[in-house]
Amino acid sequence: MNFRVTKLFWIFILLGLITINGLAQDVKKLSIEESVQIGLENSHSLHSSKEKVKNAQSRLSELKTNLLPSLKFSGMYTRLSPIEPFILSVPGLGTFNLASNIVNNYSAKLTLQQPLFTGFKLPSSVDMADYNAQAQKQDYTKDEHDLIYNIKNAYWILYKANKLKTVVDENVNQIKAHLDDVNNMFNQGLATKNDVLKVQVQLGDVQIKQIDANNNVRLSMISLDNVMGLPLSTQIEPVEKINSKVETLNTLDIYLDKAYQYRPELIGMDFRIKAGESGVTLAKSGWWPQLFLVGDYLSARPNQRIFPTTDTFSETWDVSLSVSWDLWNWGVTGHQTDQAQTQVEQAKDSYKITKDNITLEVTQTYLNILQAKEKMIVADNTVSQAEENYRVTDEKFKNGLTLNSELLDAEVALLTAKTNFVQSQVDYELAKAQLEKSSGESSLK
Repeated sequence: MNFRVTKLFWIFILLGLITINGLAQDVKKLSIEESVQIGLENSHSLHSSKEKVKNAQSRLSELKTNLLPSLKFSGMYTRLSPIEPFILSVPGLGTFNLASNIVNNYSAKLTLQQPLFTGFKLPSSVDMADYNAQAQKQDYTKDEHDLIYNIKNAYWILYKANKLKTVVDENVNQIKAHLDDVNNMFNQGLATKNDVLKVQVQLGDVQIKQIDANNNVRLSMISLDNVMGLPLSTQIEPVEKINSKVETLNTLDIYLDKAYQYRPELIGMDFRIKAGESGVTLAKSGWWPQLFLVGDYLSARPNQRIFPTTDTFSETWDVSLSVSWDLWNWGVTGHQTDQAQTQVEQAKDSYKITKDNITLEVTQTYLNILQAKEKMIVADNTVSQAEENYRVTDEKFKNGLTLNSELLDAEVALLTAKTNFVQSQVDYELAKAQLEKSSGESSLK
């Protein structure tokens, strides 16, 4: 029994230490810019996108080398079977060894090759790789902008969750004070039991909202931790302040023009169209001859070009002009050209589809921010009215000049007004972030 008590004692001590450690965990107070910076540094998906850019640039550098002369070295050792030497006998002059039996053969050769004309194959392949690399950079920019927006979205949702929790906590305290007043009146015979029950029911309803609010804070914090690449147990406190001043917006056409000019998706699609056009030129290169300049420098033992052959190293060189022309291939080049041309047409259609989607996105976002702007103005005025209504009703209730139900209604109205105001503020900030992303203004920063 004593052992069990001791064991339970140490378990409680351990749990207490864990709890204290959790409570003592540092809370990161972050602005929205700091959150974005941390997220950009920790993002695995963004790192993967950056590696794709490096891969495309390496591919471009590789193809550029095909335009330059190449120098290759080759060496060989060959062991030959012994044969009788070829001896020529000339009467009066003697015998001559025309082909000695040299069984060990060595050779070392340097080959220099320079493409002169490839039917525009090499330049078009370089252009194609260059445009694809530029398109990949735009894909990285798009991924970066998406991540920034996702971080801002998660940040403002956490901000909203904290603010709503504060509003609900204030309402709980208000109703508790109301309940104390009603209990005092009931004890004095100035209120009925039903009045007390009504306030208790209202308090229970708001306490349920308080539980939901606390859980929403935890869930929102986990979401922000996840998108920032932080451990899910990281405690974050948003310190950003919302500017209640409503900004002046440009016209929809201005935002659309910016989107058409700066959205990375459209810029990337334009590069892919150009890459496809280079691909058409590349496919057509099969109709042209291929011309190369080739030079060899040979050191061999024996050197077959030197007669008579001797078992010594000798050096020779040669220069060649190599021409090849595929005269008939059953229309392969034509089919390849058609395929390349269809890819260009597909890229052009994708560009138009992307542009239409961007037009719809910017238009919807613009209307959303106009709506959020109007809601925030109305909600701000409603909060002032609800606070005044609660103050007046509370004073009347304490002086016995109004009913208990009217004060309950005033408390509900105040909670609703403050909730709507917080919601409208965050909706406006989210709409601004979305408009900034959809109009391509992120690319200008």
